[in-house]
Amino acid sequence: MSISVHNYAGTEEKSKAFHYSQAVKIGNVVKTSGQGGWDDSGNVVSDLKKQVELAFVNVEKALQAADKSLSWKNVFAVRSFHISLDESADYVIENFRKFTPDRRPVFTCVEIRKLGIEGMQVEIEVEALIES
Repeated sequence: MSISVHNYAGTEEKSKAFHYSQAVKIGNVVKTSGQGGWDDSGNVVSDLKKQVELAFVNVEKALQAADKSLSWKNVFAVRSFHISLDESADYVIENFRKFTPDRRPVFTCVEIRKLGIEGMQVEIEVEALIES
């Protein structure tokens, strides 16, 4: 079984600085690092609703960096980390309905004190299956 690591445009600098990858492909499974609400320049946006939406968009970018055929339709497991569940959980659920209207992946949701990048309020990591 082969293993390969992947990044997408705009994430290379942080990936190099912190010595990690945005996605890893192991056989027909792709796992992502936690994706935050950063824009194409890598800047975390301050608006929480927009931050959650961008995190979902960035998950798809990470998946497609590993395999162009992947999207949210391939996701079977999701873990989200929140600075405040009371403030952000509804936005995450709203985006689940938008990005996975025909599926319900397994979901673990955790509130924590701090995330790895200053200003991040939500981080989402997923696992996806490459269908043959």
